Amino acid sequence: MSIYILPVIIVALFLYAIVKRVKVYDCFLEGGREGLALVKGVFPYVATIYIAIVLFKVSGLSHHLATALSVPMGYLGIPPEITELMMLVPISGSGTIALVEEVIAEFGVDSYVAKCASVVAGGSETIFYISAVYLSKCKVKHLNRAIPISLFCTLLGTVIGCALCRVM
Repeated sequence: MSIYILPVIIVALFLYAIVKRVKVYDCFLEGGREGLALVKGVFPYVATIYIAIVLFKVSGLSHHLATALSVPMGYLGIPPEITELMMLVPISGSGTIALVEEVIAEFGVDSYVAKCASVVAGGSETIFYISAVYLSKCKVKHLNRAIPISLFCTLLGTVIGCALCRVM
C-alpha cells in the first residue's frame, strides 16, 4: 500500500495545478534556475569546508588532538575510544560514520563504547558544514556566538548521552 503514496501525491499535485491553472513546467524551470543560483552562491563555502575536513583528517591532527583530550574527556565520562569521534562529529558526517563502524567492529555492537559512539553520532550535527552552507546563504558573517554555543551543546549532549548509555 505504501508504494502508492508517492505516485498518488504527484498525481494529486498535478491535478490541483490543472484546476488552479498553474503552469507547472514554467514553475519547474523557475525552481531549477533558483537551485542553480543557490549552488553557485554556496559552492565556495562547501568547497572550503570540505578541504578543511580532508586536511584535518589526513594530517593526523584529529588523532593527536584526540589522544591529548582523551584524559580530560574521561573525567566527563566520555570513553577515550570515542574522543576522536566526538571531535569529528561537528566537522564531517561521513567521517563520523566511518569511525562509528570502526568502534563497533573493534568493541562489538552491545559494548558501552559502541553505544556511546552511536548516540554521539546519531544525536549530533555537522556544525561547521551547517554554518558554511545555511548561514552563508543568509549572509551571516559573524558567527562568534553561534559556533561556540553549538560546540558546547554538542559536548554537553555527548556527556549526557554517554551517562545515559552507562545507566541503561
